[in-house]
Amino acid sequence: MEVAMTNPFDLSGKVAVVTGANTGIGQAIALALAEAGADIAAVGRTPAQETVEKARALGRRAEIVSADLSTIEPVQRIVDETVDKLGGLDILVNNAGIIRRADAVDFTEEDWDAVVDTNLKSVFFLCQAAGRHMIGNGGGKIINIASMLTFQGGIRVPSYTASKSGIGGLTKLLANEWASKGVNVNAIAPGYIATNNTAALQADEVRNKSILDRIPAGRWGDASDLGGAAVFLASRAANYVQGHILAVDGGWLAR
Repeated sequence: MEVAMTNPFDLSGKVAVVTGANTGIGQAIALALAEAGADIAAVGRTPAQETVEKARALGRRAEIVSADLSTIEPVQRIVDETVDKLGGLDILVNNAGIIRRADAVDFTEEDWDAVVDTNLKSVFFLCQAAGRHMIGNGGGKIINIASMLTFQGGIRVPSYTASKSGIGGLTKLLANEWASKGVNVNAIAPGYIATNNTAALQADEVRNKSILDRIPAGRWGDASDLGGAAVFLASRAANYVQGHILAVDGGWLAR
């Protein structure tokens, strides 16, 4: 008798929260998860209407959850609204983030706090809120969005580098604590992806050329390039992957 093999990447019946889901990387990941079968809670400071419409067009349930993650005020509400509207929470993608650029000698406390609060503090407390739910529910998947600056220093972005270095450590810490409880915590480190956050670099001819010269793939990444990595880490195919930072970078780190 032939035994049917189930697809280990199938996310049917799963509910995924994606923060910063209205554009760019967040939208691309949300739609990749939806294509794999997940229902989507699209979290954004501005309503992620387009993302929700596209997910629904794929036959998925999708809901807008409006939240400004510059503070931790909305983190529990994000979990509660998702469970209330979609019936559960199985996957969390912490994508929302901001960047501020200035020379280190001129960098302000305001720019430091704004970036670290959004990119690191709110990420931890949303992990905590989602993690409590997932542990109580028998398991789940958390995917943090790291950066090339999780591994490298960069220039003129001290608070961003600090926050993304922190994401690398936080991902490993949570994996250490929660792996035995059925919660997988991993991260994706995008390379240089053409988004609003990198528009200034793309517009700078000198920086743009130096970046492209360093990428073996010879091009900026597209947000859709991250979809497969997100589906993998969200799926049971990654059940034994814990505390890993998966670079999707066109070979940048290998250079």
